Amino acid sequence: MGWATRFLAAVCFFAAGVLFVPDSILGSPSGAGAGAVTAAKLAHLISFSTSWGAALWATFIGGIIMFKNLPRHMFGNLQSKMFPAYFTLISACAAISVAAFAYLHPWKTASTVERYQLGFLLSALGCNLSNLLVFTPMTIEMMKKRHKIERDLSIGEEVGWSKNQQVAKSNPTLAAMNKKFGMIHGLSSLANIMSFGSLAMHSWYLASKLEL
Repeated sequence: MGWATRFLAAVCFFAAGVLFVPDSILGSPSGAGAGAVTAAKLAHLISFSTSWGAALWATFIGGIIMFKNLPRHMFGNLQSKMFPAYFTLISACAAISVAAFAYLHPWKTASTVERYQLGFLLSALGCNLSNLLVFTPMTIEMMKKRHKIERDLSIGEEVGWSKNQQVAKSNPTLAAMNKKFGMIHGLSSLANIMSFGSLAMHSWYLASKLEL
């Protein structure tokens, strides 16, 4: 994932530049040709739709299906590989969306609604970056420690309903690990839901602009 991390960092720096000094980076959209404006709109639409679709699938469909059909430790190990890639993808898409939207609607001349929308996109980017850089690595580390304890107790290979809570009632070490894991995983889930909500608000804005 080294190349992906470098690409994401470059895109985020570019987005920040467009956000704060759009004229210096890309020039004014009012003076740009129709092709440049259309390209910015296309970049925004593709990036936003990719992040929206990926978030919808990972949050409400793919993860639930895997959880219900895979042994719990296998599910956790698979998620530990998928989530860094998932958050890298939607963070990059969110950064591109921020850059494109900030170029099309510079803050100084943007309407109140457009500023709110830029805020929603920035919120999605911030939540995804916090998950990618902070919460997901902590969650994965805590999950591996909990898996080790569970393997020593001969649990974790069950599909669906977990034996963890029942065993934790008589095992203080596992109970303490569950508490730490639950807190970190909860913060990760909250950041993901906040990102999804921000994208949902922007989808409503885009829908209001369509003429069908």
